[in-house]
Parts: sequence; C-alpha cells; structure tokens
Amino acid sequence: MAIWLDHHSKVIVQGMTGSEGRKHTQRMIASGTRIVGGVTPGKGGQSVLFEEDPVPVFNSVAEAKQATGANVSVIFVPARFTRGAVFEAVDAGLDLAVCITEGVPVKDSAAFYTHVVESGHTRLIGPNCPGLISPGKSNVGIIPASIARPGRIGLVSKSGTLTYQMMFELGDIGFSTAVGIGGDPVIGTTHIDALAAFEDDPETDAIIMIGEIGGDAEERAAAFVADHVTKPVVGYIAGFTAPEGKTMGHAGAIVSGTKGTALGKKAALEEAGVQVGRTPSEAANLIREIMSSLH
Repeated sequence: MAIWLDHHSKVIVQGMTGSEGRKHTQRMIASGTRIVGGVTPGKGGQSVLFEEDPVPVFNSVAEAKQATGANVSVIFVPARFTRGAVFEAVDAGLDLAVCITEGVPVKDSAAFYTHVVESGHTRLIGPNCPGLISPGKSNVGIIPASIARPGRIGLVSKSGTLTYQMMFELGDIGFSTAVGIGGDPVIGTTHIDALAAFEDDPETDAIIMIGEIGGDAEERAAAFVADHVTKPVVGYIAGFTAPEGKTMGHAGAIVSGTKGTALGKKAALEEAGVQVGRTPSEAANLIREIMSSLH
C-alpha cells in the first residue's frame, strides 16, 4: 500500500519528447516506474527509446489512455500550455495528474483547479512541485530515487529541496510515500489531503510535514491534525529568519503583518500536538525518536 501511487500505476508523460520530459522519463523508468506512453500533439505514432525499450507517443491523453490503460499523468509542458494539459488529463478521466511545471499563471492554476474539483475523479498534485514517490514501487516527477528507500514514514512538503533533504536525512528508516505538493498560491493537493491519506494508510506509522511562511495552510493543517490524525506528526516550517513582507522563493511564501509567520505556524502545530523542529535536521531527529519508540 502507498498513497495515490504504487507498482500498479500506469503512467503517461505529457511533454515526453521535450528535453525535460525526456530526461526525467529516463530517470523515472530507471527507478521502476511503469511509463506506458508519452503525449505530444502532432507526434502521435512516433516512439522514444529508453533503455532499449520504445515508449509510444500519442497525440492526446484520451488516445494514450485508450491504448495503454494509463491512470496517471505527469506533466512536463511549458507554462503557457499547462492549463490545456491539465484539462486534457482531467477530461480523459485519469485518477492522478502530477504537474511539475513552474511559472504557471495563477489565473490558469485557478481555472484548472476548479475543473479538477468539478470533475470529482482526478487528484491533482502541483503545479510547481517535485511530484511524489513511493520508494520501490513508483516515482512520478523529479524526486531523485537514489535518496529514497521503502519505509513507514509519510512525508508531505511544500518545498522540493526540503523534500530531498528530509528524505536523505531519514534514508536509513525509509518512506511509505513522499509528496511534494508545491508552494504556489493555488495548488491541487494540500497538506490536509496528504495527512488524511497517510492517516488511512496502514503502512504509514508516522508523518512529517514541511511547511513554509505565508498563508494559513499550516494552521489549517494543525487544526485537522488535532481533530482527525491519530498518528505521530512532526513539523518543520521554512522561513524562521525571513524578513516581514518579503517573498521567499515560492509565490505563496509571503508574510503579511502577524499572519503567516514561522513562529505563528509553529505555535499552531504545537498546540495540536505536533512536535516542530527549528531546522530540518532537528525535525528529522524528532521523527527518528518517534520511529524508535514505535518499533
């Protein structure tokens, strides 16, 4: 078991014939992902060779799904085409769409987020995210498989690089699934969605949640943990030293007055029973202690 992704997942790559799509398709295949096709309008009928195996290219997601039985798409298309790519994945009825593309206009993200919600059948992760990995089962996105081994920690993070750091620090214990949800103002999957999935996953024993300054997503997640999560949760908030009013990296990471500060988020999480590290290493040590006590 893993959340949203496992060895049964059949994955197509929208934008597979582009340089980024091709590079990361190679990586995903090398880490055991079942890549069954690519989608590039106008290049249907072609194929791309990966490790001596040809992967077929289709003109549309619907065509790719019909031919391969795909249920997951990972999107590596330029920002200006992302809205259409997500709509296409949703309209084809895929279970999961993982949007890696950064720089997507917020109005486009809002439009395809609304379309996802109205569809009622597709989970969107991203945009501007590293994707997700269930080590040993499947890896969809750009998370390096070399830092991941199977285990019983669930990880959800706004930050790509902090996802990698936490996976590296806890690599000896391992992860059920690690999800990078992205840090844009409008994203398809939230901390709460991942927390709920990890709570229900019998192969996840403890959860680590990485947030960052700006907005109130972490405060809402804290309230959810207090009411609905029985498993141990450890948190880390990026941006303890960030100056007020300055956007830090992600478009959503901006502090306004007393709202969205790292200290405020830390207090909300701790009130909900979440242990919070002030550095990634401190958070890793907290989860390490919890896992030691569980086994």
